[in-house]
Amino acid sequence: MAFAYPIVLILLAVPLVLIVVQWRSHTRALPLPFDRGRVGHSRWLAGVLNVVNTLPLLLLACVILILAGPRTFETPESKRKMTNIMFVLDVSGSMMADFGSGDRYEVAMDSLNDFLTYRKGDSFSLMVFGDDNLRWIPLTSDVSAFQCAPPFLHPMSLPHWFSGGTSIGKALRQARKYLITAEEGDRMVILLSDGESFDLGDGNDTRVGNELKDDGITVYTVHIGSGGAPAEVAVISAITGGETFAAGDPEALKVVFRRIDEMAQAPLERLTPDPIDNFGPYLIAGLSIAGVYLLTLFGLRYTPW
Repeated sequence: MAFAYPIVLILLAVPLVLIVVQWRSHTRALPLPFDRGRVGHSRWLAGVLNVVNTLPLLLLACVILILAGPRTFETPESKRKMTNIMFVLDVSGSMMADFGSGDRYEVAMDSLNDFLTYRKGDSFSLMVFGDDNLRWIPLTSDVSAFQCAPPFLHPMSLPHWFSGGTSIGKALRQARKYLITAEEGDRMVILLSDGESFDLGDGNDTRVGNELKDDGITVYTVHIGSGGAPAEVAVISAITGGETFAAGDPEALKVVFRRIDEMAQAPLERLTPDPIDNFGPYLIAGLSIAGVYLLTLFGLRYTPW
């Protein structure tokens, strides 16, 4: 039990001293239904009167405790630590290839939005890339913008100079610049692409992977389409502590997102309990004491004559 104003508790000495004085005094008289009646001596009647006369002092103690601001603490809760997740989505021309009932881009966006429906408590961002890259959605916990994005980012809607190639290394370096601005939470990149990148050769994959690792960014690579992911992006994922997946059909892509969600669960962090007022027990005790004392005033009180 804690108190907001513990200094007030010093006043409890007043009712304590008065209770001691009350019980050390010699109370023998008990009033009868008629005035000035003769009263005999009785130890048990004196005890009853002492108890009754102690009740106002106990009520005073309850008032002092209430003025001291009694507090208790809420039960500590736990929540999952936030993760800052950036989707880096390939929008090169090859993403228009047939893939299930749509093309690779459309299925990738559908699976991404499906992932957002069950991944709670995180911040998300979306970057698209081809030869160049564009952060379409900054880090946010409001995922409504992702649902509106597909028509605007389709490769057919983008200029040729933007979506004519696949520069994965350039896109990952740009994603790193955005993610390191997040002041709290883990950092993760989910790379969705169907092709190889010309800018990851000559050891550049290792350099990019180490840059991301140094900033605590984990990369999960999802290769969309037939075959396996390029070796260079697999190297980047391995260096950062992530994994590489291949999704040969739309259903496999959804399974991959589920698998990433299971693997990338952030640890739980314990919330500090907040203090809350706890007047209830003292109010109940005070009202009970006042009620009992009121009943005793109907015929049980000490008179000095």
